[in-house]
Amino acid sequence: MESAKRRATMPVRHYSIDEFMHTTRMAGICFSHDEQEILVTSNRTGVSNAFSIAVPAGLPRQLTFSTDEAIRAVSFFPNDRRIIYLRDKGGVENTHLCIRECDGTEVELTHGERVKSAFIGWSADGKHFYCTANECGHSYGDAYRVDAQTYDRSLIFRNNDNYIIARVSPNGEYLSLVKYEGLDNSDLYIFHLPSNVLTLITPTHGNIRFMPLYFDSNSESFYYRARENEDKAVEYRYDLKTGAHYECERHSPTYRQIIISESTRYRALISDEKETSSLSLQNSVTHTTVPLPGLPQGTVVSAAISKSDRYLAFYVNGDRDPTELYIYDLSRRQISKLTNNVNPSINRAHLVESAIVSFESFDGMHIPCLLWKPHEASRERRVPALIWVHGGPIGQVRKGYAGAVQFLVNHEYAVLAVNHRGSQGYGREFLDAADRKQGREPLWDCIEARRYVANYDYIDANRIGIIGGSFGGYMAMAALTFHPDEFAVGVAICGVSNLVRHVEAKLKQPQVAQIYLQKIGDPIKDRAMLESVSPALHADRIKNPLMVLHGAKDPRAFRVESEDIVNAIRSNGGIVEYLEFSDEAHGFRKRTNSIRAYQAILEFLDRYLSP
Repeated sequence: MESAKRRATMPVRHYSIDEFMHTTRMAGICFSHDEQEILVTSNRTGVSNAFSIAVPAGLPRQLTFSTDEAIRAVSFFPNDRRIIYLRDKGGVENTHLCIRECDGTEVELTHGERVKSAFIGWSADGKHFYCTANECGHSYGDAYRVDAQTYDRSLIFRNNDNYIIARVSPNGEYLSLVKYEGLDNSDLYIFHLPSNVLTLITPTHGNIRFMPLYFDSNSESFYYRARENEDKAVEYRYDLKTGAHYECERHSPTYRQIIISESTRYRALISDEKETSSLSLQNSVTHTTVPLPGLPQGTVVSAAISKSDRYLAFYVNGDRDPTELYIYDLSRRQISKLTNNVNPSINRAHLVESAIVSFESFDGMHIPCLLWKPHEASRERRVPALIWVHGGPIGQVRKGYAGAVQFLVNHEYAVLAVNHRGSQGYGREFLDAADRKQGREPLWDCIEARRYVANYDYIDANRIGIIGGSFGGYMAMAALTFHPDEFAVGVAICGVSNLVRHVEAKLKQPQVAQIYLQKIGDPIKDRAMLESVSPALHADRIKNPLMVLHGAKDPRAFRVESEDIVNAIRSNGGIVEYLEFSDEAHGFRKRTNSIRAYQAILEFLDRYLSP
């Protein structure tokens, strides 16, 4: 393995943003009925489409050919090569449920301008599948049974009260539903279709987050998980006939995903370890851990188990490795890499592995971060730095391939990605420490991050900027507004500039309303506070250059959020550059737009952070 010292002294080529963005992104795993192919979503063509990956050869086969609307692959049919996928109709985060016939013909199952659909699962006999769609105007969508041959749809649950429909039992008689009351408080319900009876199965007091797991193969029991506190999670079995609850297992609450095989013999567990995630496999029959020798190093993103229980497929990525698909043959105890998604023109040794670091903020709280140091940076060759702020606001920066970050680091910008208070992954106290404090304590963490990184001897303390997307875009704008002397420049991607307006819009969406009230504030009760930390209302304070980028079709943070602050800065004679993308929603889904955006960002940074 090549040493870090050797990489630091070798000549490093500066790659174009086009080269970085031609590294393929992949997601989703579904085995075909004969387990000879895996269905995935890939942006290999520049727009997300459905592909199949041959097992074990790894050869890709393109199944959909969209050039504009993003497609997300969902499932193979149980007995043939037809597939189900979601099409982002119009590019505004609509999700229309579609089928690709074996001859390539598309059949669209849901219709409307503002439709969101979701696939729930298959019946045990493969004759039906289940989906949700909000064609009737319900926020979360009603539940339907769809005939796998005729595609006729029948309504099985009218969702009048904003439940999340999670699972359908193998015999098709039961639905499991979730209802959230805030971020960490949820209840589970069981709906019995033959009797039309809805039953609350988790009557509790206090904040407990319940998560549905699975129905057993005989449709006699339903399994669920309860996260009661930071140190304990409990799995339960609920008897569907008697209504009795039985405790099954207690374990750490760090599981990001629990994947149950169709036979329920195996459980694949993806466990969070702060900035990364690991994979383990359990045999539920013998109650033993299955060894996975040769498991590659990196962050495990997702996993799936084939119907026969022969294969375990999973994605792994790392700072210098894009998401790659692997398959583990459990019968032969053999692991194979099925993809090679990195652009072959990029020398992996020229990329940078992030360091996990932390600093003590203004009040003594420790703030975890990831730090990318350019290969060329040294005491003799000081480089500019960027404070990178995630969205959410309860998101998290994790180790894994980030082409945009690597591009900027490759062009000699150090990047410190900050998991400020309010970020997930570090416990409940840390998560709640930012509630109704946006524009203050979480932002002050970013200010302290700037001062922290300035102490590195390879950083030019006079050339430090801040960059972020979505709520990170808000933080970038807020930093330049309320701390105008701290950062030399700011870059805000699809950010929020008026918190009152933004929260008012979110309150019209029941699925997120309570979270925004809890995390950001009430636009009526807390109006004065929200106005006081809204950058667009105080843009006259901004002194340093700001770059703003936004998608014209953005349904999450409306483009007026960017337009308002841009117009305010211009009216005050400030320096602001604005780039709007007519065919984008929230963020950059198209490769051409990512290339245009980050090339413009680099040119902006070079213009104002040059020595």
